[in-house]
Amino acid sequence: MQHTVRPAEQWLHDPFAYLGPQGDVLRVWQPSARGVAWIAADGAEQPLAPQGDGLFEGSAPHGAYRLKVDWPGGTQLLDDPYRFDPVLGDLDLYLFGEGRHWELATRLGANPRTIDGVEGTAFAVWAPNARSVCVTGDFTGWDARRLPMRARHDSGIWELFVPGVGVGACYKFVVTGADGVAREKADPLARATELPPATASIVAAAPAFAWQDQAWMETRADRHHPGAPVSIYELHAASWRRPWHDDAHHDWDELADALIPYLQDIGFSHVELMPIMEHPFGGSWGYQPLSQFAPSARFGTPEGFARFVDRCHQGGIGVILDWVPAHFPTDAHGLAQFDGTALYEHADPREGFHPDWNTAIYNLGRTEVAGTLIASALWWLETFHVDGLRVDAVASMLYRDYSRKAGEWIPNQHGGRENLESIAFLRRLNSVVAERCPGAITIAEESTAFPGVTDRPEDGGLGFNYKWNMGWMNDTLRYMEQDPVHRRWHHGEMTFGLVYAFSERFILPLSHDEVVHGKQSLIAKMPGDRWQKFANLRAYLAFMWAHPGKKLLFMGGEIAQWQEWNHDAELDWAALQQPDHAGVQGLVRDLNALYAREGALHHGDADPAGFEWLVGDDADNSVYAFARLSRYGAAPLVFAVNLTPVPRHGYRVGVPLAGAWRTVLNSDAERYAGGNIAGPDVVHTAAIASHGRTDSLELVLPPLGAILLRHEGPAA
Repeated sequence: MQHTVRPAEQWLHDPFAYLGPQGDVLRVWQPSARGVAWIAADGAEQPLAPQGDGLFEGSAPHGAYRLKVDWPGGTQLLDDPYRFDPVLGDLDLYLFGEGRHWELATRLGANPRTIDGVEGTAFAVWAPNARSVCVTGDFTGWDARRLPMRARHDSGIWELFVPGVGVGACYKFVVTGADGVAREKADPLARATELPPATASIVAAAPAFAWQDQAWMETRADRHHPGAPVSIYELHAASWRRPWHDDAHHDWDELADALIPYLQDIGFSHVELMPIMEHPFGGSWGYQPLSQFAPSARFGTPEGFARFVDRCHQGGIGVILDWVPAHFPTDAHGLAQFDGTALYEHADPREGFHPDWNTAIYNLGRTEVAGTLIASALWWLETFHVDGLRVDAVASMLYRDYSRKAGEWIPNQHGGRENLESIAFLRRLNSVVAERCPGAITIAEESTAFPGVTDRPEDGGLGFNYKWNMGWMNDTLRYMEQDPVHRRWHHGEMTFGLVYAFSERFILPLSHDEVVHGKQSLIAKMPGDRWQKFANLRAYLAFMWAHPGKKLLFMGGEIAQWQEWNHDAELDWAALQQPDHAGVQGLVRDLNALYAREGALHHGDADPAGFEWLVGDDADNSVYAFARLSRYGAAPLVFAVNLTPVPRHGYRVGVPLAGAWRTVLNSDAERYAGGNIAGPDVVHTAAIASHGRTDSLELVLPPLGAILLRHEGPAA
């Protein structure tokens, strides 16, 4: 019988129409093979005739069979990928097209499967404009020709079940675009990757971790309540402590061994990890990720990361991940021009290229792209029990003219600057997370006055649980950098944040961005001599912890590290041998303990009834005082800070309640390496009107120092 055999370039787009059993004919594509035969289940064997260009053909066997391939280096027995039916169902394709397939990581990418008793891996990738897609890897000797994939035309997905490929195999997709150019691409849905600078994806086992964090998960929602004490330690996993062995990075278990006891000792409730999604360039700190589903191989395996989260939870520590849905790098093996077209990104550089970071911008108006990113968010929250996502660069997503001059951006359909597609994406993201991940939180890094960032989507908001208060950070740092003699002219920079402090649910961030690129470390920003620098920093941290809003401090700030953060070196832990550095660490430890213990310090973080100005206008003395109050019966607190190097004796402050007030914190205490200027431990009110109140306290305010007093009840 004669059969017409088409050249490979004509059938690669639909290999199942020509390869495998075709009625009474079997065709096999094995480029570079010297010969191919099939072997039936009963042991019968029949060679196939070479047709040239790697194609072999002959009579089809009846029933199951395997292939015996004669290579120049030996013989290989394998199952024929082209005898298997499609793996993805119609519902998978429909949900993907709709942008709401939330289990995408176990459908697309590389998923170990057993089909008809044959073990292998089901590969699937979205490339709707490709002429052909082949999967290649160490299992093909990286021969890009051998495994052309099946096109599911309506969805743009290509898939292939490859028998014999198991966990740990390295692979890529060879995508031949409409332009005829073959591009070797890493898997956008990979769950594991090679260690950069290597770029292959790795077949990962299906998630099957034995979690031991049930107690944490059951109480997580209460821990994330707007009235709960949330204190976050921002961490770059590769540079917190450098490992003692030859490898440049900790693995997750080593990090957990050292980090969890440290956080428990210092009292932070959460650790926020700068992006751990795989990224090709370490100097991006993770903010240019390419693998939105894969924990970086720099720290070990996905199972290792699951153990890390589980151990944090058992130790009472929540885990927040930075997550980047705004942009991605243009490395050749990544998402850019994935199928020869602008698939994941916008085609027009006025929409699709980010001038600040030289990155591509996701086309969030495309349902498949938006759905893939939401599936990524759910992957971390559901699969790894992550407690929250801090969404990076939200401001850049909200405005089409972000960092662009006139003429460099395209208005929306109404002629405005708002990015309607991104706004819709963020609302949907937060709605889906709220529905599927009870107790998990999302946090916006958003630096503008965009309204309703933490309002519910159904009320017109974006739906985030919290927003970084970038305005508070910029204003207060600018004030603290002033020489005290000039601070009277900048007094409002410390008070302005209270004008809008309850317009959103805020986190007060002193993040990594403030201690890099020539901005200096926190301690180095402070004015004056060494003593004054440390006193300023202690007073500023006390002001931050007493101020309404959740807290975030980047690593190194708690030990007053002098040098800027260097992602290639560990923190200056040796500084703790000096009393003033150890004093700042001790202060942060005590501030966290007070914040967790004193309900008035956290119950009203997002409630205007939890705050009252007592002294907000004393610019001449650079003194601020306010009360923190609780709706739930916790004792009221009074905070006062003197931001000049002159002690204030007999400073009178009107207070909300008469009676005894006990000093529970003095940032100038000897234990913090301060000058130990202090008044009595317990101060009683006098019936002397001050600051609009009938009762007042006479206080001693230390130089460049802060005190916190708790109401102890009426006078005896």
